[in-house]
Amino acid sequence: MALNFLRRKEQTKQGLTKTRESFLTKLANIALDEKTQLSEEFWTNLEEMLIASDVGAETTMILVERLRERADAQLLRKAAPVKQMLKQELLAILHGAGNQGSVLAQIEASSKPFVYLIVGVNGSGKTTSIGKLAHWLKQQNKSVLLGAGDTFRAAAIEQLEIWGERANVDVIAHQPGSDPGGVAFDAWKAAKARGTDVLIVDTAGRLQAKTNLMKELEKTARALQKNDIDAPHETLLVIDAVTGQNALSQAREFIKILPLTGLILAKLDGTAKGGVVFAIARELNVPIKFIGTGEAIDDFAEFDPQEFVNDLFEG
Repeated sequence: MALNFLRRKEQTKQGLTKTRESFLTKLANIALDEKTQLSEEFWTNLEEMLIASDVGAETTMILVERLRERADAQLLRKAAPVKQMLKQELLAILHGAGNQGSVLAQIEASSKPFVYLIVGVNGSGKTTSIGKLAHWLKQQNKSVLLGAGDTFRAAAIEQLEIWGERANVDVIAHQPGSDPGGVAFDAWKAAKARGTDVLIVDTAGRLQAKTNLMKELEKTARALQKNDIDAPHETLLVIDAVTGQNALSQAREFIKILPLTGLILAKLDGTAKGGVVFAIARELNVPIKFIGTGEAIDDFAEFDPQEFVNDLFEG
């Protein structure tokens, strides 16, 4: 188990290579060393570097303002200490969004089944993330059942069943076009009867029809609550990291219609602009729970803010 854990950590680190190398290259260009004087030019360069890393303009301005205040308070003249201060401020943003606590501890403290409601637009990596999450939970010795709640597309049900086979977990599904609330209700009943630890319910991803989508998702949640008033215990939005600031815009739309409790950041391996993690955390104040870092089923990990920030600064 220890070797598998270390292997997964190394896989996660490798999956962040594009983001890390891009971030370190940009950071090196502003020379955070004892030779560099703090100046207006330095602070401008730091702003440009953070924006180029997709941290976002608003988050960047707040970060740089905090760093300048700290530098002034300490009467700093050289740039070298700013690197450690930047790490601290980036970590503070992630912790400020509630990125603390163990996923497994939360599951174990709950009644069975613990229910994840997974939402996201089509193409964001939602179905893939569900399959990876199911596999990850099984690796943590949790039993898992999937509910094919995206009944709008026949392909969505088929894709979920394929991922169920890959993760070796059963899928509860109805016919295409059937009531997604009915699927959720039956999936919960099946999970309860089997003593399953975790139920993961998929949903439709048609953000363009926001009113209908909201009603559908609310109906699915109510169906779950007929069985367990606390369900769903987590409502997680899957967003595509490759789309950068567009991912943030997408998340803003979902948060208007849903009480999100967390995010799954998919395809983080495919982007050099992982700085969007900080923009998302600060602007939405929603914790990032999991990250997808590759194509394989085990390229998936619980998000660790400290490790993520440390990895960004490691050569």
